[in-house]
Amino acid sequence: MNRYSLMIAALVGFTAQSAVVTESVTYQVDGQEFRGYLAFDDSRTSPLPGVLVVHEWWGLDDYIRRRAEMLAELGYVALALDMYGDGKAALHPAEAGEFAKASLASLPLAERRFNAARELLARHPRVAGSPIAAIGYCYGGGVVLHMARTSAPLAAVASFHGSLTPKANPLPAGSKARIVVFNGAADPLVPAEQVAAFQQEMETAGADYLLVNYPGALHAFTNPGADRVAAEFNMPVGYDEAADRDSWSQLQIFLQGTFK
Repeated sequence: MNRYSLMIAALVGFTAQSAVVTESVTYQVDGQEFRGYLAFDDSRTSPLPGVLVVHEWWGLDDYIRRRAEMLAELGYVALALDMYGDGKAALHPAEAGEFAKASLASLPLAERRFNAARELLARHPRVAGSPIAAIGYCYGGGVVLHMARTSAPLAAVASFHGSLTPKANPLPAGSKARIVVFNGAADPLVPAEQVAAFQQEMETAGADYLLVNYPGALHAFTNPGADRVAAEFNMPVGYDEAADRDSWSQLQIFLQGTFK
């Protein structure tokens, strides 16, 4: 177990759901193997909406797997995808930074990696053509916003403490994707100027968006393991239980509104 994925049972909405089925899935992108994690509630009638989950810069770890399970408990088919390949997960910030930087060095390649997972989820018999949304944490938040900006076929995207600056072109006018951003107002990695620029981008595009700023919340505020990371590596991150609970509750409302 990745030691930065501790305290998973403390996550918002934790319940024992025997009907939730999980499985590891492998798929190929440009000749490289990628390893995702699929979760769905076997007791629910198909077809069901699909939700992609994009990991933090640590990689696909137990924290992100648990988020996929929580989405399955809500009635979605969730696929936690692998943006690094071979299921790599970092144990040190320097390694995580290298993985993240390498994965985004070629945006077309990063887009192919995301879209391969999206297509895999879209083909799943329990999704069967239903709409698909994507959520992401930190690094993953930036990825899902980028995919919305590329007009990927997504009904909605949700970013939790992710970068808000476009990696290439801004969101095009007329974008059909609904967007929600949950941001820590005290996050030094996402300063107020970046938040203001994001809001201007959304307004210019006429986007259907919501920005929720949590006072005092730091980067990684949804991850119970963030306090341990802060202490061990002297990083400006931290868990905020109130912001975690509220953002997860608001995500549920957002997804329900998207898939109604």
